[in-house]
Amino acid sequence: MAQTRPSPVRVASGGVIGGFGHSGAGARSDAAAVARVAERAGDAWVLSRTKKWVTTARIAGLAVVIARTGERLGAFLVPTDSQGWEVGEAERTMGLRAFDVSTVRLDGVRLGEDALLGDPSRGLPYALEALDLGRLGIAAQAVGIADAALEYALGYAAEREQFGRKLKEFEGMQFKLAEMATRVEAARSLTARAAAAPSTRASAMAKLFASEAAMWVTTQAVQVYGGYGYMRDYPVEKLMRDAKATEIYEGTNEVLRVVIARELYRS
Repeated sequence: MAQTRPSPVRVASGGVIGGFGHSGAGARSDAAAVARVAERAGDAWVLSRTKKWVTTARIAGLAVVIARTGERLGAFLVPTDSQGWEVGEAERTMGLRAFDVSTVRLDGVRLGEDALLGDPSRGLPYALEALDLGRLGIAAQAVGIADAALEYALGYAAEREQFGRKLKEFEGMQFKLAEMATRVEAARSLTARAAAAPSTRASAMAKLFASEAAMWVTTQAVQVYGGYGYMRDYPVEKLMRDAKATEIYEGTNEVLRVVIARELYRS
């Protein structure tokens, strides 16, 4: 029997947590290279194969899954209590330790016609539209990580003494802190501008710049702390690990540069 999905009201109210499954084991940055298959079976769809890096897989009640419906891709709403939905162990990540992401195996999950979102051949465009908004979220996350690292560095430089002086009194340290603060503000401004007028180009630029600013600022924060910055007892090493993720997910920064270049020539 085909599975009935949870009520949209429960999803909108937060009563049901949503998840997202796009990348297959071999897809990586190629959003169109999805091997997962959705086959017709009378008045139903049957989904098979494995999905990597499914967000909130262990707690979600409903997941959007991108699957191949022939030559193109479709998007399906899959209740996670469906027979054949098998969640693996949570992935162990370098940073963002609270991030819930797992591998999911779909073993003949049977869905009704109402599980298909829109046109069965437009799953990829739907996913790319979602990525435009998702990248704004990653940009904002990166700004927050960078800002936290800056605040820790400022505080540490104001209290730590070397050679009889506070670190903040050394010109070299002042230059470092000034550069950190400038990059944080530039990332915040670009992200705010992209959020006010979202587009593929603006979202990609904001995510690209903010994530690389976060990686640079957190690296400098570790340097400000010196040997202590490399220790787990202090907060900046965690921020540095967290920042790295923002350069990778929702589109690697290498892919985003390609996206931005294409958008520059799009009429």
